[in-house]
Amino acid sequence: MARLRASRVRRLPTPPSVACHNNTPVALITGAGRGIGRATATRFAQAGFRVAICARTASELRATHKTLAASGGQVFVRRADTGKPSDARALVRAVLKHYGHIDVLINNAGILGPMLQLTRYPLRPWLNVLRINLTGTFVITQEVARAMMRRHRGCIITVSSSVGRAGRAGWGAYAVSKFGVEGLSQVLADELRPFNVCVMTYNPGGTRTKMRAQAFPHEDRSKLKDPSVTAEALLRLTRGASPDHTGHAFDAATLPDSPV
Repeated sequence: MARLRASRVRRLPTPPSVACHNNTPVALITGAGRGIGRATATRFAQAGFRVAICARTASELRATHKTLAASGGQVFVRRADTGKPSDARALVRAVLKHYGHIDVLINNAGILGPMLQLTRYPLRPWLNVLRINLTGTFVITQEVARAMMRRHRGCIITVSSSVGRAGRAGWGAYAVSKFGVEGLSQVLADELRPFNVCVMTYNPGGTRTKMRAQAFPHEDRSKLKDPSVTAEALLRLTRGASPDHTGHAFDAATLPDSPV
């Protein structure tokens, strides 16, 4: 079944005065169609952020939009494959045009790919995983970082994984891509420190998501944390972002204290 055009994903109207002049912070969350992305968009909207969301699948994006609209949150919606540079750049331009600025970027978009040893890993899926998980994260982060540098403020958090910090057999391109975003974040953190932009990664650990179910189909999902737990952690990281935290790789056990 063909995907719906982006124009068919409705946007909640935002008065121009609010979009251009309101000091309410703006958070752009990628991969917000389900799981951690949807929970994070919901939590940030509840916390008073104006939210911009994207996903590749229009039906999932509409479901997130419906959830946010029901709570009265301000949300900008755009279907985009962030692994396509043209989509990623157009998304950031559209959000900046709509809201005027971006205070927080949550890089959550990603795919798992085949669970195979590297010696058996086919090239085409390898390239696709790296396109979405690493190159897509690079392009959208680059675009947002440029805007943040002009304002001398901002926070960029990329959702990572334990297999991006310690190699594990069978995780293939996914693990390599997560190692990549860890390195990307460290380099960017050092470059953006003079501009007061905080760059971090966060490993959510075992979470009840569709991707987790693909990786561990026989796992007892009742023992996994809900995506809302990760959403709360990401909000806490955002609120506590400081020069001391930039370049760090956090997880649930190492979260810094949240400001009162």
